[in-house]
Amino acid sequence: MLFKSFSTLGVLLFAAAVQADDPVTPAIPGVAAGGVVIELIKDGFKGTEGPIGYSDGSLLFTETQANNIVRIGPDDKVSVFLKDSNGANGLALTPGGEIVAVQTVKTKVGIVYPANKKKILAEKFEGVEFQRPNDLVRANSGAIYFTDSGTRPTKENPNPPPSHPGVFYISPAGELKRLANDIERPNGIQLSKDESVLYVANTLGEHILAYDVAADGSIGNRRNFAKLAGWQKGEDGWSSGADGLALDDEGRLYVASNAGIEVFDAKGEALGVIPLPKKPQNLAFAGSDKKTLYVVGRGAAYKIALLAQGISGRAK
Repeated sequence: MLFKSFSTLGVLLFAAAVQADDPVTPAIPGVAAGGVVIELIKDGFKGTEGPIGYSDGSLLFTETQANNIVRIGPDDKVSVFLKDSNGANGLALTPGGEIVAVQTVKTKVGIVYPANKKKILAEKFEGVEFQRPNDLVRANSGAIYFTDSGTRPTKENPNPPPSHPGVFYISPAGELKRLANDIERPNGIQLSKDESVLYVANTLGEHILAYDVAADGSIGNRRNFAKLAGWQKGEDGWSSGADGLALDDEGRLYVASNAGIEVFDAKGEALGVIPLPKKPQNLAFAGSDKKTLYVVGRGAAYKIALLAQGISGRAK
């Protein structure tokens, strides 16, 4: 079943349809051919976050609750790439092959692989430890942008400390700055292809946010970039579920949300939605030709063959 219109009703109907054994993609011009099977690689992971395309054509992602970084090979073989990751969440890859992670057991940002190059890049801001480092993106300059989503009540901890979410920047020289502290729950973060725009997913907001990036790495001109179809009211109030972000070579932005994978053009216009059997958390292009979109969420890992191609040299 395919939909030419991606109204909220259409998204919900299509989402219901793909609960079958073989969910398929809708047709999105330039992005996805209609009827392509969304392949389940494996279910039952203990946490699924932080995917990046690795240099050997495989995909790495973080199994957060198991404290592992997992590898999915080009043949779909699943193996543990790194144990004892200090609760690594979002990942980035340097040109030299080092893996940088935001980490949630002992909260910090730093290099976790290889072992002989482990390094802490940041662990406190103004003397205060981070609360929930979530995602990061590395600029070509070596600078790192990352989010801290703060605290939130859970069944296990209904009264957490006051939340102090933020967007942070580590300069190529290692200087830590806070760029924003007015986003309710900053989550996924990504740079445009030319690195002139920084995108931030606000899980509790209706829009993906965009900022202009200055020469010194600072950001300004905050604006609503794209309106999310995933915006809905749940048990805990209104949320878009906006999480991980990825870009393709044409500058289209892919957003994991309550609706599935939402796709927007470089101007923020909605192109379509790829619903999934389980709500996605994060995503990345990988493979030798970077035409495979890997999506992880709620313990499951999927892959989708697309017409679109990821950016060469980008980990996601």
